[in-house]
Amino acid sequence: TFTVEEAVETIGFGRFHIMLFLIMGSTGVVEAMEIMLIAVVSPLIQCEWQLQDWQVALVTTMVFFGYMVFSIVLGLLADRYGRWKILLLSFLWAAYFSLLTSFAPSYIWFVFLRAMVGGGVSGHAQGREENKQIIVMCSCFNSFLSLGKVFWLAGSLLIIGLASVVNPTIGWRWLIRIASIPGILLILAFKFIPESARYNVSTGNMGAALATLQRIARMNGVAMPEGVLREPAKERGGRFKDLIHPKYLRTTLQIWIIW
Repeated sequence: TFTVEEAVETIGFGRFHIMLFLIMGSTGVVEAMEIMLIAVVSPLIQCEWQLQDWQVALVTTMVFFGYMVFSIVLGLLADRYGRWKILLLSFLWAAYFSLLTSFAPSYIWFVFLRAMVGGGVSGHAQGREENKQIIVMCSCFNSFLSLGKVFWLAGSLLIIGLASVVNPTIGWRWLIRIASIPGILLILAFKFIPESARYNVSTGNMGAALATLQRIARMNGVAMPEGVLREPAKERGGRFKDLIHPKYLRTTLQIWIIW
């Protein structure tokens, strides 16, 4: 018998992992564009709607407030319904509300819609972090993940470059619409991303898990390990109160402060 982790180690690093890295890394581009968008739009909406400084700051606050709230909700849903479904939902959600933002008739609507965008963007991490683990299992390529930071940087530079051209010419509303395009296009690439084999095993769907591993092996041009995929012993899922358990409280507080 073999486990998912043992199968991934046997299959090794190859074309599938490169494809996965590029697709999931591209979510970092989209995420950076949506988050950094506020920085290049805020001065314009401040003039258009005669906003005070605290009102401009509130826009950014609400984006991250939506990110915080929905990351919890979407995390729970990802455990129940799968990473792939939540990742797709989050991209549809973020793209939809981002486009709506460009038609915002007032400041209040703008704040609300950007908070919804923040909520959608928070779901990107549900799939990205899960698929990072697939690459991490190939221990020789842990350093490969450090390149992922380049995608966030690329998204930040892209939105700033677009703003320098679009804002003075056709306005901030068109900037938001153009910035939504990468997220919409990336949705088309999701058909190449399989559901997490580890998630399928955790739900008892061994057939789907095996099919995913076989697909990875075919793309990498290697053979699957011999034997039968076995289901690990059932473990209780994590709960929020575990974070404040005395065993983990110090680590939890340190991570919160760092972030």
